Amino acid sequence: MSDGAAGPDVTAEVEDPHEGGFRAHTAITTDRGGPRYGEFSEQVRTLMDRVRYANPSPELTDELIGELAAINEKLAAVRIDEWHSPAGTRIDLPARGNITLPPYEVDEVNDDGVFATVTFRDFHLGGNAAAHGGQIAVAFDDLGGYASAVAIQGVSRTAYLTVQYRSITPLNTPLRCRTWAEKVDGRKVSIKGTLHDGDRLCAEMDALFIKLNPGQQ
Repeated sequence: MSDGAAGPDVTAEVEDPHEGGFRAHTAITTDRGGPRYGEFSEQVRTLMDRVRYANPSPELTDELIGELAAINEKLAAVRIDEWHSPAGTRIDLPARGNITLPPYEVDEVNDDGVFATVTFRDFHLGGNAAAHGGQIAVAFDDLGGYASAVAIQGVSRTAYLTVQYRSITPLNTPLRCRTWAEKVDGRKVSIKGTLHDGDRLCAEMDALFIKLNPGQQ
């Protein structure tokens, strides 16, 4: 479920007090993880892409397991809590530096909604060079949460999200995504979304987000 991550255009490092399951505010940074964190994230994404299509020999598999185990040990030594992790807060990076999301760049936010460019990569393969439907839903969920946060200026949880797949969504192609709040009724935020490859509609989204009360998870 999305945390509806959005907020004011602020880049200073801040503390992250939180109540219930979310921060009291959205941390927005450009320096957590250092100046090369974006390169690090891209290398991880590339690894995911390569693994998706790899067919290593047993000998190479043994070698790679050792190398990956060593990397995982190094990363385990620098693990921190979710409130201070660079992933998800680096607004200068695709999908805020969150590699669990399909990478996207927010192009514009205005009264008509959130406009973004999404690229599904090799890792997001569903079959026959098309993006997996679940990955499309993940992108809609995050960008739908963004639109909800803009509409209510607060944090929300996904109550439901429905995707209609209208045509094939290609991999490694910049796609246009728009999400917007169709209606706000108290704590209920009705969100719509579209995903296009040029003029061709790939998918549509209909969702309901619920604004969280203070301290609510």
